[in-house]
Amino acid sequence: MKMPPSLHSFPRSFFFCCFLLLSLFLLLLLLVPPSSSSSSSGAPNDKVTVSLYYESLCPYCADFIVNHLVRLFQTDLISIVNLRLVPWGNAWIAPNASIICQHGEDECFLNTIEACTITIYPDMMQHFRFVECLERLSLEGRHRQWMNCFQMTGLGTSPIDCYTSGNGKTIDLRYAKETSELKPLHRFVPWVVVNNQALQEDYRNFVTYICRAYKGQVIPSACRSSSLSARTYDESNEKVNNSFIPVCYADEARNLTIHFGNKIKQ
Repeated sequence: MKMPPSLHSFPRSFFFCCFLLLSLFLLLLLLVPPSSSSSSSGAPNDKVTVSLYYESLCPYCADFIVNHLVRLFQTDLISIVNLRLVPWGNAWIAPNASIICQHGEDECFLNTIEACTITIYPDMMQHFRFVECLERLSLEGRHRQWMNCFQMTGLGTSPIDCYTSGNGKTIDLRYAKETSELKPLHRFVPWVVVNNQALQEDYRNFVTYICRAYKGQVIPSACRSSSLSARTYDESNEKVNNSFIPVCYADEARNLTIHFGNKIKQ
């Protein structure tokens, strides 16, 4: 009976060739990029980042969220969008480290509740449902019924604990820093930024900017509409310069506070 050859019976060159082939195979695995098929379903690298800087009781922010931004979720646009909500808006930090909001203490409180909800429930659809619910109540003049939104959206009440523990203020200050570092500086809210491009007065035309910024292979049906204009911000800005723009101005918030502050001192 023939015995199987021992390892020592193979020439060294055989092992060297095997080692060389294995090394080449591993090198190819490192050099070959992952399959691009994932881009057809809105791969993370293809998604367009849309950031909304707003405040909870600005009526124009509420209108934009409830009646315009919601289109992302009503169409297939959300498949190509990374939506970021930043509830700070025109608030600022006083010398005594307290936070002052354009529409009073209720707005400061609700900004923090929304900030906590966004942080605790990072899924876009989850926290947007809550924010949309609260902003709808704001539009209807019922913002003090905000707690109903937890039940209506099926979310837990952890954001309340976030507020009472002080963690909410930490989140607020992070949003304050981000908002203060915007380039160009925001002049009003809602302030919409698409892939680092501030839409400024043309913010309601956000769908056009999203579709133009998207570089993926599969185009959402919402971007195939012939009604989408190819205008630039400069062109659209000329048309709105002399008309009413539905926004809450940052300067007006500061001036109003200074005005009433001086009256109190007198």
